[in-house]
Amino acid sequence: MESAPSKQKSIRRVITLAFVAIGLSFLIADPALGLERVLPEESLSIWKAAIFGIVEGLTEFLPISSTGHLLATKEILNVGETELSEKAIDSYIISIQIGAIFAVAVLYRQRLLQMLQGLLGRNSEGKKMAGSLIAAVIPTAVIGLAAADYVKDNLYGLWPVAAAWIAGGICILIIDKQNIFNRSGKRLEELTAQRALLIGLVQALALWPGVSRSLVTIVAAVFVGLSLRAAVEFSFILGFVTLAAATVFELVTDGQQVIDSFGYTTPLIGLCVAFVAAVISVRFMVEWLEQRSFAIFGYYRLIIGISAIILISIGYF
Repeated sequence: MESAPSKQKSIRRVITLAFVAIGLSFLIADPALGLERVLPEESLSIWKAAIFGIVEGLTEFLPISSTGHLLATKEILNVGETELSEKAIDSYIISIQIGAIFAVAVLYRQRLLQMLQGLLGRNSEGKKMAGSLIAAVIPTAVIGLAAADYVKDNLYGLWPVAAAWIAGGICILIIDKQNIFNRSGKRLEELTAQRALLIGLVQALALWPGVSRSLVTIVAAVFVGLSLRAAVEFSFILGFVTLAAATVFELVTDGQQVIDSFGYTTPLIGLCVAFVAAVISVRFMVEWLEQRSFAIFGYYRLIIGISAIILISIGYF
């Protein structure tokens, strides 16, 4: 096993490389250098691309809904005003999830390697965990493909997001009062495929923007018997696979439109910024939950949900 100091050193090295990549991206985009790609007039500016990356990275693995925050950010930044540009922005938002995916790959590389060895028949515990992970992914994939169009047509709005934020906040506070998050539970290695399947079914609720995939999977994992620490870890790893599949699907279907609309520089900046922000966010959440209450996320959801309703009511959005 990698020691704590060497692990922190490795993470710092990766974050440093990411910042270097961001800096190079900004240099490439500098018109003074004459290297920028010629883009349509509705192109996404570099600073807006960076903001999307920050929002994606900070919120993807916290139980506060990254999709909801990104939809709100899109409205605040006033991008995607035409049907064509809105579709490109939505695809861009999904594509920069790659940064968050890489963050989990770096932070949980030992666990992912263990599962890979299990699939190759070299690690019995890794094999069991990989089987549980596959069992959790299947229902989400099936339901997601079946309901994707309905969700985009009916739930991708700030009213549904605000309602989900408030409902999720109330649920967190109720559950936290029962001390369910603080009870002892099983290790991740003890999770069965049957219980993982239930977690996957519950994860499908996160198709509703504002619900939060992290929230429902952590709660579900705790309810099926995992400790909070194991539940958080499984949620992150399940998110790694789920987000990777969703991102690949999006890039295959609309990836060319993202490049045609924004070129290569702004997506790269968004990806790199999302990676750095996600590393910080994941480490914050793990350290926070080891010492403090889950309730902070419930209060945050209530505040942002009520604020969104007020801003919608006064016509800000």
